[in-house]
Amino acid sequence: MKLIIVVGIGADGMPGLSAASRDELARATVVFGAPRQLALLDDTVTADRREWPSPMLPALPTLFDDFGGDVHVVASGDPLCHGIGATLIRLFGADRVRVLPHVSSVTLACARMGWTVPDTEVISLVTAPPHTAVRRGGRAVVLSRDASTPTELARLLTESGRGDSGFTVLEQLGGPGERRRDGTAADWSAAPAPDVDDLNVVAVTYRPEDRRAHALPDEQFSHDGQITKQSIRAVTLAALGPRPGELLWDVGSGSGSIAIEWCRSAPGCTAVAFERDEQRRDRIRANVEAFGVRVDLRGAAPECFDGAPAPAAIFIGGGVTGPGVLEACFDRLSTGGRLVVNAVTVESEAVVAQWYSEKGGDLRRYQHYQGGAVGGFTAWRPALPVTQWSVVKA
Repeated sequence: MKLIIVVGIGADGMPGLSAASRDELARATVVFGAPRQLALLDDTVTADRREWPSPMLPALPTLFDDFGGDVHVVASGDPLCHGIGATLIRLFGADRVRVLPHVSSVTLACARMGWTVPDTEVISLVTAPPHTAVRRGGRAVVLSRDASTPTELARLLTESGRGDSGFTVLEQLGGPGERRRDGTAADWSAAPAPDVDDLNVVAVTYRPEDRRAHALPDEQFSHDGQITKQSIRAVTLAALGPRPGELLWDVGSGSGSIAIEWCRSAPGCTAVAFERDEQRRDRIRANVEAFGVRVDLRGAAPECFDGAPAPAAIFIGGGVTGPGVLEACFDRLSTGGRLVVNAVTVESEAVVAQWYSEKGGDLRRYQHYQGGAVGGFTAWRPALPVTQWSVVKA
């Protein structure tokens, strides 16, 4: 069986490789890789050197078909740490891919910073937008796309009130040209270095430290009143039951609060937000950037459903009385998918009651009160009751 052998290589090039890695490259007949990694190979590697095609991912399934023997790949650092190794295993299976890792840039960065790896978040901006590295506390090693990434990230942190965050740019880690520059995000944003190497990572200590693991206070979101309130948001997330890596559709998103809480709830969770109103879409976009989550923002439901990735769960917070909205949402769920609908009007309750009678599930009503001043005394002020229907598609 033909194997794909993936060899990790660092900025120190061939001298930093283990004997096993050097032996593999010495026997290779063809080596694929990015120009930077291929340039690190010396004359002991006589194989035909092939740069990755662009775009790479669509070409990968058939890229190696014309080669009869084993195929070798060189990759940066640890190929299983946000690298090509995981992609190749997913496409070809673990039995056909052998990985010889080098020390990852994450491990090297943590060693330079004096951080423990398990307590440090790893965020890749190689393909993700820069705002997904904005956090409200903690620390992270951010993998950069190129030399522009530190400046983009520093600007976003400063604009979101996190300019005091510790900001260390580490270049060419492990190589002879290794360089470290320390400061704050605000410092870097005001005077970015003009000569950053493309091979860099950013170590960030996010300040102020105001991480919250529970449902966020309403005032932390930009909204016009169209928001699922904090207490109802908490029970809605419990009904949705997010699992790591799952995708949510937030229909009638309003402020985007449910989509954002979903993304914060478990590693790898993402969302698609559907919102008809343009001003509200602008608010959702601002909230998404402020919280550093991955939300794909789209227009009205169900008109904008086409082309959206399939959801594991759908939440309808607005527009359930719209023609075809609930039907379209239910149809888009696969077997085992979860649907949660919050209704606050008589008309929307009527729609929910009809679907509950046909599909089953759980029907609940929530009523909460907020204490408020009445003269010199305190009285209870009721919020609008919320009827919630949740169901798992059979």
